[in-house]
Amino acid sequence: MNTGILRRDFVLGAAAGILYGAGRSWAVEEGKSVFSSAQAFQAIASGKRVPVILDTDIGDDIDDTWALCMLLKSPELDTRLVVGDEYNAIYRAKLIAKLLQTAGRTDVPVGIGLRPEDRAGRQSAWIKDYDLASYPGKVHEDGVQAIIDTIRGSADPVTLICIGPVPNIAEALKRAPDIAENARFVGMHGSIYKGYGGSEQISAEYNVKQAPAALQAVFRAHWEITITPLDTCGVVQLGGEKFRRVLESSDPLIRALMENYQHWREAGEKRALPPPNASSTLFDTVAVYLAYTEALTEIESLACTVTDDGFTKRDPAGRVVRAAVRWKDLGAYEDHLVERLTG
Repeated sequence: MNTGILRRDFVLGAAAGILYGAGRSWAVEEGKSVFSSAQAFQAIASGKRVPVILDTDIGDDIDDTWALCMLLKSPELDTRLVVGDEYNAIYRAKLIAKLLQTAGRTDVPVGIGLRPEDRAGRQSAWIKDYDLASYPGKVHEDGVQAIIDTIRGSADPVTLICIGPVPNIAEALKRAPDIAENARFVGMHGSIYKGYGGSEQISAEYNVKQAPAALQAVFRAHWEITITPLDTCGVVQLGGEKFRRVLESSDPLIRALMENYQHWREAGEKRALPPPNASSTLFDTVAVYLAYTEALTEIESLACTVTDDGFTKRDPAGRVVRAAVRWKDLGAYEDHLVERLTG
């Protein structure tokens, strides 16, 4: 398995005397025990699969659908649960369930997030005849409780991948603060040095701006936090031969991804469109990548504050988070993403 694990992370994990799977595995941060990325990467290097939960606002921007497909094709990760974000949660659960069923992964439970509404979205055409009750796997009506139960019930620490606003996670922490003891947080959130489109002006990034109080709650919890801000995730787009390989893939899941992409494009334009020749910006795929390796990114530990108007500002008095602020080789990441999706 070529996981691209950083030697630095492996050495740090070994130096901490980590034992993954024998009870809980811990590192020491600021005098307290937390589960770290270094430990997760060491577990992967030793041949273990890291348990993960995905919390997603799938069905708004198409990048969540790309990220879920990437997750399902990542052998390093053991997907235990996928939960739709708190807004329009039934619509999201239908998308999740049908994609899991298409992938032959009905072993993965689906969670319905807070505010279980079923309004039309840009991918509704793909699920217009889909009945959530027909999903052969488990559907949790209380997705937040499912997050809590899955983390509490896991013998190994869980990586919580969050690629949307995080009210589900804030509610889970409110109900069960102890879940932070058996998890780490990996999110697509924020803007550190760069804004949208590579701007030198930082942005109030969407996932933060939609629910800043929820991310503030995540920042208060005692777990390791790793984020891909716009600095890295906001510049990922496939074109040319790279996109063509995905577009022409015969894999059923990737065919479903491309069908969803076309529905999403046409719903946005409100008209029929020819097939695409490039992807949209694939923000959320980077969070999935960071769950199993950071090899192609530069990570900085930064003190940050989440402001009420949705910024993640550097602040000496803020919470220290690990942020992927630059690519070492963006082209290599694009190649990796294509290989992962089409391989």
